[in-house]
Amino acid sequence: MDTILCEKRGEKIECLLCPHSCRLAVGKTGICGVRKNTGAEIELTTYGVISGLALDPVEKKPLYHFFPGSNILSLGSYGCNMKCDFCQNYHISQDVPEKYSRRTSPDEIIDQVKKASNNIGIAFTYNEPVIWFEFVIDVARKIKEAGFHTVMVSNGFVAENPLREYLGIIDAFNIDLKAFNEEFYRKITGASLEPVKKALRIIAAGENHLEITTLLIPGLNDSKKEMVEMVKWISGELGRSVPYHISRYYPMHKRTDKATGYQAMQKFYDIASEHLDYVYMGNINGDDCQDTICPRCKKIVTRRSGYRISHVNTTDGNCSGCGEKIYTSFTFSSF
Repeated sequence: MDTILCEKRGEKIECLLCPHSCRLAVGKTGICGVRKNTGAEIELTTYGVISGLALDPVEKKPLYHFFPGSNILSLGSYGCNMKCDFCQNYHISQDVPEKYSRRTSPDEIIDQVKKASNNIGIAFTYNEPVIWFEFVIDVARKIKEAGFHTVMVSNGFVAENPLREYLGIIDAFNIDLKAFNEEFYRKITGASLEPVKKALRIIAAGENHLEITTLLIPGLNDSKKEMVEMVKWISGELGRSVPYHISRYYPMHKRTDKATGYQAMQKFYDIASEHLDYVYMGNINGDDCQDTICPRCKKIVTRRSGYRISHVNTTDGNCSGCGEKIYTSFTFSSF
């Protein structure tokens, strides 16, 4: 591990992992709930501690353009460096238990990855994996050495140096771009937008696979103006071929407002599709707007029904109608 994660600041130690830059007195824990000043350094209190381990379709992350139709072993812990009042996984992200019931090692995770059926590797997900830095690094390096792939599902609120180390060992990212206004981030998440935009630019500039998700919340991030600004920014700064997922909101955690209406989802889908090649709707009833369509000839390349998929017009990841490259990561040779 090459990244410096903390620095002494007088009687306190500053955590350098994320843009919060928490300055902690001895015995105190940062906003994330899992990084603690033990007197000499910032220690990760959840090394090897897991809240969940399951074999999922890779589409569930959601990743639609990274070995579609494959499985991935998904792993999570506790804690988060955001405080979203709508959090869909608040029971593990906002509640860090004092005593842990499940703890594992990198070698045990490797064994699980090798045993899993049709599995491309490991996904760090469920809670916020950025804050689990030391364990993610140790596991991901072993996974890569074994010939498998690594995925991170993240809010993207991470400092540049740790992110660049992640780029060397994480093959694919799904980043949750929660909104496109600073007030939303400040009031609703307790974080800020600009570091997330910076992280997205850095990821997109590299060779790592990137997909983006936005949870559409009525009255908070669903104005037409904001929608247009967001998808134009993605297209112009990151590339119009970045797959984009619009996820339906249901009330959770501290919120009791109504779920996102289908018409709002469809409106955002139509706006996004004007600027981006691959747009999908998720967390909805039915299969609308989940197929992959070739941006050149408009043939359906992949049909999706829930997490069941069928490749109907593709040869080795290319559109069989016009030859357009659709998937750069299509088959995994270790199956």
